[in-house]
Amino acid sequence: MIDTATAPARVIKIAAGKTSVHDDILACEEPLEIQMVYGHGNNRIRKNIAVTMRTPGNDAELAVGFLFTEGIITSGSELKSNPVETGNSIAIELDESAQPALQKLERNFYTTSSCGVCGKSSIDAVRTIGFAAGDPNNFIVHEEIIYTLPMLLRKTQDIFEQTGGLHASALFDLTGNLLLLREDVGRHNALDKLIGACILTGSLPLKNRLLLLSGRASFELIQKAAMAGISLVAAVGAPSSLAVELAKEFDMTLIGFLREKRFNIYSGTKRIAMGDSSV
Repeated sequence: MIDTATAPARVIKIAAGKTSVHDDILACEEPLEIQMVYGHGNNRIRKNIAVTMRTPGNDAELAVGFLFTEGIITSGSELKSNPVETGNSIAIELDESAQPALQKLERNFYTTSSCGVCGKSSIDAVRTIGFAAGDPNNFIVHEEIIYTLPMLLRKTQDIFEQTGGLHASALFDLTGNLLLLREDVGRHNALDKLIGACILTGSLPLKNRLLLLSGRASFELIQKAAMAGISLVAAVGAPSSLAVELAKEFDMTLIGFLREKRFNIYSGTKRIAMGDSSV
């Protein structure tokens, strides 16, 4: 199998005034056009939905996850058949009984690898409601389990180890077992791939699951997690103010700066069992 997620490169390294030539490996970044086929009988419509910059691989999961987290479809039962991939284009065919939220298609999507919200008309356009609404999902996780997540992620993040250039989203159970990992040059794509994989296997909503983000926690990532029914999100980096606001709105636990046996809790402290009684 050809590895399309990475590409070789020749680099010149400078260190302490000395120059040397080395072979390196880069994370690939290519556009993916997402199309949707919907409608009834002879009135089937094929529509270009989005172009996203992504790392090739798991494209079907990415496309399905994108349609779900944008609120265009609500479950995998709306899919008619397996997505059809042609180069850097993928077509998602919906069942004739599906009722996609066509009003969501009134704006054009172009997502870069650095930001999935870019180009959207307003915050209200992405404040959609998913499985998390009205579901308390009040499990308890001990702090020692939380500490282990980044190490388990790094051990399994194969492409990052080669390139140092990819984000990851990882799903764990309540005892810290890694269940699923997806990588991409775009942090939002990595999460869409993970959620898309769960949709295709009928695993949503993701109750009693922990989500670890390899970078910062943005508003859009928390929104996607909420739609998938995830109630605890931990990030190696910092959350944004809007991410914290949305986590509180959906009664989610949000952890940031998870590294070296320390972390900050920004919302949902009730789901974390601490080793002392100071919180």
